[in-house]
Amino acid sequence: MSFDRIREKLSILADAAKYDVSCASSGGKRGNSQKGLGNNTGMGICHSYTEDGRCVSLLKILLTNHCIFDCAYCVTRKSNDIQRAAFKIQEVVDLTIDFYRRNYIEGLFLSSGIFKNSDYTMERLIAVAKKLRLEENFNGYIHLKSIPGASDELMREAGLYADRLSVNIEIPTISGLKLLAPDKKHEDFIKPMQKVKNEIIQYKAERKIIKSTPRYAPAGQSTQMIIGATGESDRDIMYSATYYYKKFNMRRVYYSGYVPVMADNRLPSLATKVPILRENRLYQTDWLLRFYGFSVNELLNDQYKNLELDIDPKLSWALRNLHMFPVDINKADKSALARIPGIGMQSVSKILQARKFRKLDWSHLKAIGIALNRAKYFITCNSKDFHHQDFTPLQLKNKILKNSKSKHEKHFTNQLSLFS
Repeated sequence: MSFDRIREKLSILADAAKYDVSCASSGGKRGNSQKGLGNNTGMGICHSYTEDGRCVSLLKILLTNHCIFDCAYCVTRKSNDIQRAAFKIQEVVDLTIDFYRRNYIEGLFLSSGIFKNSDYTMERLIAVAKKLRLEENFNGYIHLKSIPGASDELMREAGLYADRLSVNIEIPTISGLKLLAPDKKHEDFIKPMQKVKNEIIQYKAERKIIKSTPRYAPAGQSTQMIIGATGESDRDIMYSATYYYKKFNMRRVYYSGYVPVMADNRLPSLATKVPILRENRLYQTDWLLRFYGFSVNELLNDQYKNLELDIDPKLSWALRNLHMFPVDINKADKSALARIPGIGMQSVSKILQARKFRKLDWSHLKAIGIALNRAKYFITCNSKDFHHQDFTPLQLKNKILKNSKSKHEKHFTNQLSLFS
């Protein structure tokens, strides 16, 4: 096949893959051996940045954008009049190796529309990963999108060659899925998730006894929800996410704002686009639930079903619970410190370590890196307190927003001065 045709396929199938955001990696380690090609060090592979500021990338494509389903929210739905293409298995293998040798990528994220049936599509995805591992001795990162409805045997095999597997739940609720994807069944998404979870547990147990046991999906599994295609509240979304974290040991749940692709009376109008800030607030809430000790009901409940877009969810919670503040930085335990706006978990650890040697004052907290423009209204320390006045929640919110705006304007002015 000509180079021009390969390039045309790549253009079509890379563009179709951009709607899947669940392409980050973490925790996967696949050491290079016998002078193989590539090395997955677990630093994370996607168009993102590592902690040291290094940009990492992957080849992110669909095997095909042909699909037997007609899901209302999907750009590859069978009724959508778009240009179609499909890669051969060897073409994806050759592209991955060629791009890796050129230092374009560090791994592969491979998804697909469903052609013929779930098992046929999953077999072809696995064949790509298997060829890369066994024939090309490729040790870089591989993320395979699991196909809903694929058999247990295929899901087991997929995890032996991929670092991470993911099944996109797509719509947060069963009712929403029935409305927008009536051809799909909720249990077809759940079955492969359960299989991957069980296999990970089994292989980890066997490796404790037999060290030569291969690693199964060492970077775990993830899923993605489309936000804003149906009427779920942020509370509905986060309860669903919490369920998948607990039930299937998910590494990550990704939140993807609905992008209008074609008119459909079941969907919001083409002019309606989910604010990127809503995605951001959902990710912040996800983080608070997983690492800061919050529960969904504390952040989102019958009274507050959706997140505030102008402030982060921790600050929103604090303003609704001013009776729990101020917190004494020199006496509070870890869980109380973690709930203070402007203080992250790294700062919590630094505070706990530093106060073993001295009582902390404002200068110490500033040196630690705490966002005092928010935190100072919720804490006391070993300094004279100038900040705790009788603000109403609304007054305090407006004051913090004003401070943040002034800080951003000052930063912008300083940046402009560099070019004066």
